[in-house]
Amino acid sequence: MTTVHAARRDHLLAIVNRAIEAVAPEGAMRKAVTRDGDVLTVGKERYDLNDFERILVLGAGKASAAMARALEDILGERALARWLHDGLVVTKYGHGCALGRVRVTEAAHPVPDEAGQRGAEALLHLAATATERDLVFCLVSGGASALTPAPVPPVTLAHKQETTSRLLACGATIDEINAIRKHLSAFKGGHLAKALEPATVLTLIISDVVGDRLDVIGSGPTAPDDATFADCLDILDRYGLGGAVPPEVVALLRAGRNGSLPETLGSDDPCFARVRNLIIAGNAQALAGAAEAARELGYSPLVMEPAMQGEARQVASDLICAAMGICGGNGPKPPVCLLAGGETTVTLRGNGKGGRNQEMALAAAIRLHESGPESGRISMACVGTDGTDGPTDAAGALVLPDTLGDCDATNLSAALRHLADNDAYTFFTATGTIVKTGPTRTNVMDVAVILVDPA
Repeated sequence: MTTVHAARRDHLLAIVNRAIEAVAPEGAMRKAVTRDGDVLTVGKERYDLNDFERILVLGAGKASAAMARALEDILGERALARWLHDGLVVTKYGHGCALGRVRVTEAAHPVPDEAGQRGAEALLHLAATATERDLVFCLVSGGASALTPAPVPPVTLAHKQETTSRLLACGATIDEINAIRKHLSAFKGGHLAKALEPATVLTLIISDVVGDRLDVIGSGPTAPDDATFADCLDILDRYGLGGAVPPEVVALLRAGRNGSLPETLGSDDPCFARVRNLIIAGNAQALAGAAEAARELGYSPLVMEPAMQGEARQVASDLICAAMGICGGNGPKPPVCLLAGGETTVTLRGNGKGGRNQEMALAAAIRLHESGPESGRISMACVGTDGTDGPTDAAGALVLPDTLGDCDATNLSAALRHLADNDAYTFFTATGTIVKTGPTRTNVMDVAVILVDPA
């Protein structure tokens, strides 16, 4: 690797790391929750702890353990000893951390497992103990939906696992996946809020969805839901899954559409009267952190796409096209750092190993290889802020001007074969440009960083 390419690699990683640091749960929690004696300020509202008998803490998601740790620190020893009665958070395997009073359990993501089902049942059991004299903190972050399966009979955990796997493989969006999850669950779609009624509920949220929709983040356990059983059946039809998912799932959705089952909880349900949902971090903060780091490194940052969606390969092509346009004089004068955030999808066609960020990076590398000599001015990073990209131990990958040349296979046809087999992980492991951060204990979707250097 040349000195120039090594410098670009360092710049890309520095910008990515700053993006992740900007949405660390500890910092987000301390901005959202402060304590002055026995008075807590959450957002713009004040809560005197002396008005309550107990504090309960419930949480789910990849950041929930870190959020609970920060909350314990904010409350301090006196409040913990006097008010904190019980707490439980469910997080992804490897994302737990040591806590004082709040219990932590780990489960599988993105396909749910029995540990997650037990965790969801324990959370609902704890919620059922809440009274009108309790203050309940719900800590929700990306991954919460998969981590808390609570299937409604006759649907079982195995049925939900099969349905989730099918939806992930066909390229369905997180909004579509969560719409179906909510209608198969006793926990999501506002059901946790119902279980907590009549307590005062403060839900603090780290968003992992485009548009920060409360009903989609973690499948909205304490948020109203406007989706319907009919919407869920339309999603299955859209992807041709009506005959692929378990018949018990289809039967339940049809029963709901026909009025035999109640819909998820709408905004008119009285259980939401004492619930406040507050987003404390999201992808916009990650992009702001990345822009700050880029500026310090001498690049002019430009947030090109704050709501990146669509098939990973097409998004990669669009981003590289924009970067090539800057090389051609269209846009700001280099050095420029283009930034994009959101969550793409991948339609599985092969049997390889990878994730949406690695797939986007590989498609970008191929697009650059085909774009002529000016492409040597462009480098790119595609990274999941949670440190996990698909069913791999990587967060994403880097694309440098010589990425294809560094591969043992050495040529474009090899890269195309890896892409066709959804095998980006193998490709980038060979090039040495795979990115592994380990669990970051946060999750605000993905960040793409494209550096355009002067000629």
